[in-house]
Amino acid sequence: MTNLELVLNMLAEATTTEFSKKEDPKTFQESKKIAIKGGTVSGNTRKDIEKQLGERIVTSKNARDHISELSARRNLEIEKKGQKKKK
Repeated sequence: MTNLELVLNMLAEATTTEFSKKEDPKTFQESKKIAIKGGTVSGNTRKDIEKQLGERIVTSKNARDHISELSARRNLEIEKKGQKKKK
């Protein structure tokens, strides 16, 4: 997940929590409607960001993929520093 994907997920969760506190659902169906409302807020935000950026912000990558990429970059930087010291 990218940072924006994580933020949108947090937005959906936080918004849903606030709707739930305000509306105090008593049944599963009421809770489901509130969850859909929270997801809709986040979904609309995503669509607006994508429209303004002109590109998709949701990727097929998961957090593990990003951690692997960061580790690879860090290892490459360490190797480059090591090569500079040898010269």
